[in-house]
Order: sequence, then C-alpha cells, then structure tokens
Amino acid sequence: MNILYYDCFSGISGDMNLAAMIQLGIDPDDLRRELSTLGLDHEFRLTATRDSRNGIVGTRVDVALTHPDRQEHRSLRDIEAIIENSRLDEPVRITAVRIFRRLAEAEAKVHGTDIQKIHFHEVGAVDAIVDIVGAAICYHSLKVDQVWSSPVELGGGFVRCAHGTLPVPAPATVEILTGIPTTRGAVRQETTTPTGAAILATLVDRFTDSPLMSGEKTAYGIGHRDSHLPNVLRVQLARAKAGSSCWTVESARLLQCNIDDMTPEMLGVIMNLLLEKGAQDVHFTSILMKKNRPAVSVSVLCPAADEDRFKKLLFEHTSTLGIKSYPLEKTILETAFEKLDTPLGPVTMKHAMMDGKMIRSKPELEDCKALAQRHGISLGEVYYQIGKSRK
Repeated sequence: MNILYYDCFSGISGDMNLAAMIQLGIDPDDLRRELSTLGLDHEFRLTATRDSRNGIVGTRVDVALTHPDRQEHRSLRDIEAIIENSRLDEPVRITAVRIFRRLAEAEAKVHGTDIQKIHFHEVGAVDAIVDIVGAAICYHSLKVDQVWSSPVELGGGFVRCAHGTLPVPAPATVEILTGIPTTRGAVRQETTTPTGAAILATLVDRFTDSPLMSGEKTAYGIGHRDSHLPNVLRVQLARAKAGSSCWTVESARLLQCNIDDMTPEMLGVIMNLLLEKGAQDVHFTSILMKKNRPAVSVSVLCPAADEDRFKKLLFEHTSTLGIKSYPLEKTILETAFEKLDTPLGPVTMKHAMMDGKMIRSKPELEDCKALAQRHGISLGEVYYQIGKSRK
C-alpha cells in the first residue's frame, strides 16, 4: 500500500504543503498549468525556490499577488463557482470543494453565522485558493492509496488577522481539528493555519505517531518564519509494512429520508447528483408509509465532516421535510490496483488486500464497458476474456 505521510512536528500551512509536494516530485509547471484553469492567472504568480531552515534544505513556495491591495473577499459560493467552472478533473474539483467547505463550516460555527454568509478575508484570498486547489491537484497527482499523519503541532501565543488579535491556535483551526491528535506550545507562534488544518482534516485517513512503513522518498516544505523550531513540513512517500492495519476506520454519517411524492426518473437524477458530489454510497429501499402509500427510503453515506453539505443537497433536491442522521464507523479494506494486458486491451484490476494478501480481485467496470464498445461484444464476453488472460 502506497502511503503519503505528513510529519507535522512544526505544523502545516498551505504554502508549506505545496512546497513539500513540489520537492516530492510534482512538476511546478504542471501545477501552474492546472491552476491556470481557474481563470485567476492575472491575480497571482507562483514561484518555487530552494531554501533552508536550521540547516534543513527544502523547497519554499511564494504566491505573489499581482494587486495585493485590491483583493476580493469571496464567499464560499464564489469560490465553488470558480472551481466548478474550471477545467480541473472532477475528482480534483470535488476534493478542493470539500477542503473549502471544511474551512467554511468551521468559520461559520466560530462566528455564529451561516456558511454562505462567511466572507473569507484571508481564507478567500487568492493565495489561499491557490494553496487549497493546489493541494487537491497534488494529492490526486501522487495517486497514493492512503494519507497518514503524525499529531499536529499548533504552536502558541497570539496572531493578528482580519478579525483582530486571536489566540493560537486560531478558533477555526481548533474547530477543524476536533477529534484529531494535536500538540501545542513548541513555539510562541502559529504553526498550523486554518488552511493547513483543513487540508489535513480532509485528506488524512489515519493519524499515528508510530507508522509501520518503509520510507521511499522524503521532502521538506520550507515555511516563511524563523524560530528555534525548524519551520518546515516533512512529508514522505512510503510503503506500509507488514503488521500495519490492513483496513482503515473512518467516522461517517448515514442520512435517511422517506419520499412518497417524487417520480422514479426524478429519484434517479438525485442518486447521480449525490454520487457526483462525493457521497460514499447512495441506495434506495422500497417502503410502505402512512395511508398505505408506496414510497422510497433514500439512504446516503457520507464523511462525518460533510453531513451538513449532504443534508442541504437532500433538502434542495428532494421533497423531504426531515432527515434522520445516524453516526457510524466505516471500516475499509486496503485496495491495490494493477494494469492487466488482455487480448482485448489493457484493463485495470482492483485487488482487495488483507494481512498483505490479495483475497479477491475484479476488473474495473468502466474499463470493461469501454472494451465492449470498442470491440462490439457483450460485457459478459469481456469478463470471460479477462478471466482467460489471468489463468
């Protein structure tokens, strides 16, 4: 299993994360090219340079604003529109929006307002958009199986921002990292920003300070401050070693609502919409409601952090007036992918792994559908040919 491991002994910020990803192997020109699809090229310039802290050499990223005195204070809706209207791949768009929503939900809770009424100031500034969308681009480019992280150092003292002087860690950072292991007070500075916290809270599958893994490549993202604690973010590409957990346990929510006044065609559209927006699973169950009405129970499985977002989607796109929510844990087996050459063409095989062994395997459906169309044969014949190729 391929792991991306964050060693946050000196915290994390958006620019430190981008810098570490670039040193890890992400081509800065490719990153700039992807970011250009946001249509904000005229507002910033991204540079990556070699730098060091306390003798540790790494990469530093600077996002220089073209007009720093004329920044827009964008709302979540504005940012989502920029991302959705870009030419970024759909998984990248979904991940970037998830990170921003994590941030917006925390800010809204701290300030006692609605998520769509938050105007982000620092968070909605161009450099933060670059940091977050860049994090999503890099994460998907690395194609790792899981993301792990150490406990996160938060720092201490006070920090000045658009709302005035705030304690460190900032209230939004504390909210985002609820339930996540942290340490404090290594320095009297802010070491983890709300942006960095949101990136970790969205991407990380497992927090551990004693990972059983074999490191294959190490990179250092250099921060912009000097202190006795090296202002760097260490990241590693690694392989999980035997003895590490062969599955991941995630906090999730099961949302359910009962519908008796929508057509099957409409419900089919709702299912597709929920899956496109990042639901982990959607299923329908036939039920009988009051007055003997045939109805459908709509069940949506989503990450705990995305509960409010999916409740809103259900209220907006279905006729329900009430939603039930059940907290649960989702246990996920390790998976691995492999390209298999067949007489019909290459197909991706998805392997389920346990205790370091493959317990079952199946070809990816979309690959099989494409091969069936290309050769004008049935899907069953494609599966038969794949089975022969594996013998």
